[in-house]
Amino acid sequence: MLRGVTAVSMDGKGRLAVPKRYRELLHSSCDGLFVCTIDHQYPCLLLYPLQEWERIEQKLSRLSSFQPAERRLQRLLLGHASECEMDSQGRLLIAPSLRDYAELESKVMLVGQYNKFEIWHAPHWQQQIITDTQFQAEDPTALSVRLSELSL
Repeated sequence: MLRGVTAVSMDGKGRLAVPKRYRELLHSSCDGLFVCTIDHQYPCLLLYPLQEWERIEQKLSRLSSFQPAERRLQRLLLGHASECEMDSQGRLLIAPSLRDYAELESKVMLVGQYNKFEIWHAPHWQQQIITDTQFQAEDPTALSVRLSELSL
């Protein structure tokens, strides 16, 4: 399970170090193999362990290429998907086009989301937290059916 938020550095070559607390789990579960793609709704990247990404690909393969919205989603997620492998020092090389999309620089935020990580440019992450918090405070009753049934 991938959870928590960690500030990590990205070097000049576009490599980021996966926090040590995740490395053993990720080596045993996916042999350090990942797929990174864009998030089609937010200015961040999605980093999936390979087996999780393969589940996403199966779902995407069932969408129709004749439906414009479905084709757009396939194009965005599959078209930007880039394989990456954790090296012996626990680093991942993020493709330049993906770094450009998310405006990643030297300081990035790695955000665990159960089965994947989000990778954010640190200032964008801070702004997103402010936006999400304000939205929730403005109208806490504007919940989906599933959220209204969720008890924490």
